[in-house]
Amino acid sequence: MQEIIKIENLYKHYTLGKQVVPVLRGLNLSILKNEYVALMGPSGSGKSTLMNIIGCLDTPTAGKYILNGNNVSTIAENSLAEIRNQEIGFVFQQFNLLPRLNALENVALPLVYCGIGKKAREERAREVLEKVHLSDRWHHKPNELSGGQCQRVAIARALINNPSIILADEPTGNLDSKTSVEIMEIFDTIHKAGNTVILVTHEEEISRFAKRIIRLKDGLIDNESVQNNEVREKIEIPSKPIDQPVIEPKIESEIQEPSQPEIQPEAIQPEPSIRIMDESDSLV
Repeated sequence: MQEIIKIENLYKHYTLGKQVVPVLRGLNLSILKNEYVALMGPSGSGKSTLMNIIGCLDTPTAGKYILNGNNVSTIAENSLAEIRNQEIGFVFQQFNLLPRLNALENVALPLVYCGIGKKAREERAREVLEKVHLSDRWHHKPNELSGGQCQRVAIARALINNPSIILADEPTGNLDSKTSVEIMEIFDTIHKAGNTVILVTHEEEISRFAKRIIRLKDGLIDNESVQNNEVREKIEIPSKPIDQPVIEPKIESEIQEPSQPEIQPEAIQPEPSIRIMDESDSLV
């Protein structure tokens, strides 16, 4: 099967004053088209840095990154942003929805940057909202939706440009266990539709939904997990009819933040600069 991601001898380091902090140390990785992969690893293992490079939010210090046949390792930021918008749909733990826009408008936002007219944007947004079982909630704003419904809106927004890859960073981190399973069912449907899904998580139960688990340790693929050929059969989840609304819980459990660990190299990396559209920008 065709490789959609090929990473060769990838290095990434950050400079803190006069100190050079290595994060990725000659990593090699291959992901096939339509694979469903979970990236795991402890704090400081390099998984967040690797996710940023795979998502074209950051560039490597050295090495090669081939995305869908294109070497994006040394591409200029403007071209990198264009490839990112065309190839990758992002789903984050915090949803990143604009509070004053309704679900339909939030989903349609990426199409504004593409210069697509309002009517076409809304038609496409309705299509993807139906895929995540929210066609009846399009007019609601984020504060009128549950956490699970907000994440469905975020997933629909990630699908709006028909990307090759869905990159999900801890997509269930703010959700209770029941809602987490429902969200993972949507990723399963996305994968079956032909998308490559890359899931970044620290939760073993969530990683079991992926077909292959890649564990990182000290900036490299953990050789032990490779030698053990860590491939799991996906959990079978009962399918829901496309027109069946999903009942969201009224109250979601509080998430208890873990105590702050000892500072690791990843903690000092700069935040990727992503321009989130301001609410004052015109949507016409």
